[in-house]
Formats: sequence, C-alpha cells, structure tokens
Amino acid sequence: MPPDDDLREQIVRAATRLFAELGYDATPLDLIADTAGTGTGMVTGLVGGKQALYLEVMRRAYEAEQEMLAAATDAFTPSVEGAVALVDAVLDFYAANPQFRALWMHRWLADAADTESLEAEYVLSQTRHVMERTRELVPPDVDAYYLVATVIWTVFGFLAGGRPTQGLPSRHHPDAAEIERFRGYLHVLTRRMVAPC
Repeated sequence: MPPDDDLREQIVRAATRLFAELGYDATPLDLIADTAGTGTGMVTGLVGGKQALYLEVMRRAYEAEQEMLAAATDAFTPSVEGAVALVDAVLDFYAANPQFRALWMHRWLADAADTESLEAEYVLSQTRHVMERTRELVPPDVDAYYLVATVIWTVFGFLAGGRPTQGLPSRHHPDAAEIERFRGYLHVLTRRMVAPC
C-alpha cells in the first residue's frame, strides 16, 4: 500500500477502537489523530472528518457482518439444527469481534444521533434477510422480527457483561467456558422458539 493508504488504515483502526470504547460523541477527532500517530489535518485530509470517519467505520462493521451473515444464511437449512447453526455463527462472530458489538450498543444509547439512518440502511436489511431465509421455520405465533432481534439483544448483552457470579464483577468479559454455557442456553432458546405450537 502507498504510505497514505497505510496511514488511512491506521486512522480507521484507531477510530474503530475509540468509537467502540468511548462512543462517537465522546471521541474527539484530536484523540483519534493522536492514537493514530498523526495530526487532525492529516485525518481530515485522508478521511474527511469525524463523521465521515465514523461512517467508514460503520460501513466496515456492516460489511464484516454481511460476510458472516451471507456465509451463515447460505449454509442455512430450514431445520432446528439449521437455526442453531445460524445462532452459533452470530455468537461466534460477535465474540471474536467485540468492537462491532460495542459500536452498535453505543448507538442503542443514542450515540451518533446525527447518523440515525444507519439502522434503516444496515440493521433492518440484515434482519429482513435473516427473516426471509428462516421464514418457513418460524411458527406463526412467533414474531420473526422479534425472534431475530432477541438473539442479537441477548448475544450483545451477554458478551458485554458476562454472567454475574461469585467473585467476578457483574461486568466482565466472559471466558470460553461461560460462552459455551451461554451457547447451550441459546440453543435451548432457539429450539423452543422454532418448535411448532
């Protein structure tokens, strides 16, 4: 990559980390520049300012999510085990990519309110796609939108804080054993939600 492309990538990586940790509203452009090892003039010259940088970060998050969802829905079979495999793909992706989960959770708290179209542009299209692929499996008494949303809400909430246990703070990063225990719970939830009424 040419030097400007390398620096641009460095800036986007720094912004991704900071927006995920602090949120868009709490992340000044000069902090992004300092973290990337450059000045604000270089950031705006290469990326176009804080909002443009945020939109680039969210576009990349969406593209990574799309790649995961495309693979998971392409492999999906309309069966209980197919639904479980789809839920596993979501859990594994967000466990491996906590920055994407954190970006969306900040938005749930009204962060970056001046970019509100991202939910309609990204989240709703992904939700509709999953609903279409799983439609024949979901019983008529189950709201397919809320079923998909429940998986996301549950996965995000668990990965954000783990499970309160004796000796551990209520907010901690779950370890592999906790994730596997949670996976078992998600499997039960999924099986029950797609069981015929």
